[in-house]
Amino acid sequence: MEFGIVVANFVYAIFGVILTLIFMLLGFKLFDRVTPFDTSKQLSENNTAVGIVVGSIFIGLGIAVGLVIGMGLN
Repeated sequence: MEFGIVVANFVYAIFGVILTLIFMLLGFKLFDRVTPFDTSKQLSENNTAVGIVVGSIFIGLGIAVGLVIGMGLN
């Protein structure tokens, strides 16, 4: 395997991680804007329901973007 291909895949994976984190942040901000309550305040008050929903958003976005990154590496 060529070293250039390995480096290109590594750079692509790092770019994918950064892109995933950006999409997760945007998803959280969108959820915070759409809901009638302050999500950060509810999380700091240990609201389990909000925590589950926010966690689900992160997992869903992580899976979706991770699949796109994985398909690109093949």
